[in-house]
Amino acid sequence: MTYSIKFVKKNEQTTNLWSGGKTTQLAIYPEDADYSKRNFQWRISTAAIEVEESLFTHLPGIKRVIMTLEGEMELVHEGKHSVVLKPFEQDCFDGGWTTRSKGIVRDFNLMVSEGWDGGLTCIQVNKDIQDLMLDVTGTAEVFYCVDGMVGVEIGEEDPLVFETGDTLIIMRENLSEEMSIKFRRKMEKMVTIIRASMVV
Repeated sequence: MTYSIKFVKKNEQTTNLWSGGKTTQLAIYPEDADYSKRNFQWRISTAAIEVEESLFTHLPGIKRVIMTLEGEMELVHEGKHSVVLKPFEQDCFDGGWTTRSKGIVRDFNLMVSEGWDGGLTCIQVNKDIQDLMLDVTGTAEVFYCVDGMVGVEIGEEDPLVFETGDTLIIMRENLSEEMSIKFRRKMEKMVTIIRASMVV
């Protein structure tokens, strides 16, 4: 097997306080990396911004991608650009910039260090889609269930039940080997999943 799978249930994740609210780390690579030491190659988290205006942590050398999950947020990058993000809209920027956010929201964060690249995609499995098959193309792929419940099938692995707040991490060693993941809808309501794809 040239890939590994890690399934992290919502109740296994760690939430910490920061100056603007709360943040939950969903995945970090390498696994023994420490965000406070900035020795990660990539990191994925969610955050609840609970103040009307906050200043982002200065992270030079880190590419950041932020997607709003709930609420509306304005990002102001000093001397660069500003953008207003509605749910599931995203912005990509340099962590070394001076960035302020305005608005009380919940968001999804991807950070990648030099040598890596990455992006976010919002996937919605609605009542018209019973099964959704996706090709796995990145060196690392992380899926986060925003709401709802779906079954997950990966190759010959045992099926998983993917629920609100759960995180699925796939690490691949052989990018030439074809791999796919299937989401099988289990409920009538729409299911929203955020996909983060990282490549080195």
